[in-house]
Amino acid sequence: MRISKLFAVMMSVISAPLIAQHTVVIEVGGRPEFLKSEDFFITGSFQKWQPGEDKWQVKINSDGDHLITIKDVKSGLLEYKFTRGNWKTLESTADGRLVAPRSAIITKDTVIQARIEGWRDHFPASTASAQVQILDTAMYIPQLKRSRTVRIYLPKDYKTSKRKYPVLYMHDGQDLFDEATSEGRIGPLEWGVDETIDAAGKSCIVVAVDHHADKKMRIKEYYTNANSENKEVEGKAYLEFIVKTLKPLIDKQYRTIPDKKHTAMAGSSMGGLLTFYAGLYYPEVFGSLGVLSPSVWLDQRNIYRELEQLKPDSQIHNQRYYFYAGGNENRMKPDSSFVRMHDDVKATSDILKEKVNPDLQIAINPSGRHGAWYWRMAFPAFYKWLSEGWESK
Repeated sequence: MRISKLFAVMMSVISAPLIAQHTVVIEVGGRPEFLKSEDFFITGSFQKWQPGEDKWQVKINSDGDHLITIKDVKSGLLEYKFTRGNWKTLESTADGRLVAPRSAIITKDTVIQARIEGWRDHFPASTASAQVQILDTAMYIPQLKRSRTVRIYLPKDYKTSKRKYPVLYMHDGQDLFDEATSEGRIGPLEWGVDETIDAAGKSCIVVAVDHHADKKMRIKEYYTNANSENKEVEGKAYLEFIVKTLKPLIDKQYRTIPDKKHTAMAGSSMGGLLTFYAGLYYPEVFGSLGVLSPSVWLDQRNIYRELEQLKPDSQIHNQRYYFYAGGNENRMKPDSSFVRMHDDVKATSDILKEKVNPDLQIAINPSGRHGAWYWRMAFPAFYKWLSEGWESK
């Protein structure tokens, strides 16, 4: 690829009183034919990730450089991306894949070298591997009296072998395999579950249930206990669907190893919290649980009450739990108090260990934040841990 000249994006960072004003110069390289042919925008934490606001269109100055000034950005972490107006037109790698937000810690005037290698919509929309299929576009959930898309990943050798496989059940199915269906606060970004397992050399079947199209309903479905913010919740019914409706169907139609040791569940955020509860409620079904960035902070201590009631002779003792959290997953609770998610993970896992002492693995990414990019990075280590447990005697 021919290297073009660099285009500068200048951002003036004007902070609150007593904090110095900073100027951040971002030198953006890329092919001039696609940088100049259409308008493009900057979006980021400084404007709540709105991808196509006219105010943030990158302008060309008289020298042909691309310049934009951003005011009132506080010192600290600055995250941003470039788009051509919406999440489908995000910048990408040269081979069309999405990446983490660009970031910089702003403490003084700074110059950052950056390149736009491509635009996502110049490549095929789907990034799912051939092993990912739609099991059902409208699988009926009798426990909730509604339907949902369910996706399934089958190992590469499924059609050519007679093997039976472990099964991993996951939530938020839209976000796991395919950028074309993924969605998030800072744009689409899939976990790469299929690519990770393809490369691992240790196969399993993945069954992934899409979350509700309405984000408020997603939260309602993923809570198992009512709280002050959500008086009516459906998490227990949702888990019953997976255990009593979906799992029997999967075990009947596919070559699975249906026992507890070879049945797992994983999820993140509210899906991580739900996975935690699934392990506590169905210890005879799920042998391994991947609890990634669980939203304990939203649960108003319900999970603590559940844990305190555990008995030492519980079947949970024979389970395996993998907890993950990021060191920068800081959140404001409904009561306005401030929490750090990795503290929640440590506190709940400590109680779990004290009460029933299952096999515990805790992974903390010091720089990790709350979002799909970090769960994508965390998934390979989780899957390695998971598959090693399947192979152990």
